[in-house]
Amino acid sequence: MDNSELLAWLDGRYRRWIALISTIDPARMDQPGVNGDWSVKDIVAHLTGWNRWLIARFHAACQGEPEPLPPWPASLTSDEDINGWIYMANRDRSVRKVVDEAQAVHQRLRGIIEGLPAGARIELVEPAFYRVWIGETQFLVGEFFDHFHDDHEPDLRAWLARDAATAAAKHNPIDHGPT
Repeated sequence: MDNSELLAWLDGRYRRWIALISTIDPARMDQPGVNGDWSVKDIVAHLTGWNRWLIARFHAACQGEPEPLPPWPASLTSDEDINGWIYMANRDRSVRKVVDEAQAVHQRLRGIIEGLPAGARIELVEPAFYRVWIGETQFLVGEFFDHFHDDHEPDLRAWLARDAATAAAKHNPIDHGPT
């Protein structure tokens, strides 16, 4: 399998993700309540934070360099603690900056895949899930989208549905007739 197939898959997943995110009014993207206290912006920052770490490791492997240190403090080892750190690092950033960074990170991932070194192996693990091997190190390049789809998209869609139902109720009050 070559990188053009992986890039086509990655671009398709990215377009679907952007299409969904683009349906949300930017003024609402920092409203809490989508996933617990997290907003859409917080979810995007969370996914981007993990994707930045994947890309840093992926880039280093492609260059034959040692794995870099993670961007979070080394004392953080659990996903929950790391997610908390990512949240705190991004909570005061604007929606525009968070979304722009997500787009830039996606472009960096594309660039890495376009320039994979000779000997890199791309394999389809299961329908629509790819793994890239650089030597003995594997990279799950679709983890951003898979994690979003499995763990955050249902909450986001439920939040959007609740909002739509609330807006419809405000615009179409039930006529109870004369009282």
